[in-house]
Amino acid sequence: MDAKERSAARKQAVNEAVMRIRAIETAQGVTRRSLEDIKQVLIELAQKKELFPLEDFTNPGGGERKANALYRLHEDDDHRFALYGQMSTEPRQSPPHDHTVWAVVVGMYGEELNKLYDHEDGGVAQKGEVMVEDGAGVALMPEDLHSIHMDAKEPVLNFHMYGLGLEQLHGRRYYRPDTHDWKHYPASAGIQDLPEPA
Repeated sequence: MDAKERSAARKQAVNEAVMRIRAIETAQGVTRRSLEDIKQVLIELAQKKELFPLEDFTNPGGGERKANALYRLHEDDDHRFALYGQMSTEPRQSPPHDHTVWAVVVGMYGEELNKLYDHEDGGVAQKGEVMVEDGAGVALMPEDLHSIHMDAKEPVLNFHMYGLGLEQLHGRRYYRPDTHDWKHYPASAGIQDLPEPA
């Protein structure tokens, strides 16, 4: 399979997975059960590794190579059902934050530790953690809190899927433990579409 054939097959597989995910949300609404079902669809998609080789994400299209990049794989015209490939080749972490929409993160290559939190006394208290890796993921309701931690000893490529595109999420907040307060988390910028192979 050459790069063009892989790109076409990847798009078809992504579209089929999103169609299933859209049907799950339509039938069940946004519940922990429905998000677990969505997570399973993404785990199945992540098993098609021949369609998502690391080299397609580490430096697509040539040019300057980014250590951390977010590639849009799908987004509906109304910005719903947004699926991204998150590529990291250097250590990365985020503060505890919410999303204001449902989110599912599923591993493909490498490891991404997700710490989970409860709201407590105006701040947060860690309640658990999940290692996002091949065959495993985490499903988050709109109000759930998590933080991301990667040492990137090996490249990390994960699926991140949201009920609404990250560029549309203007109400997210994150917690700063050093100052014990909540801050506005700006909508994501710099998201790229995965280039078409030449």
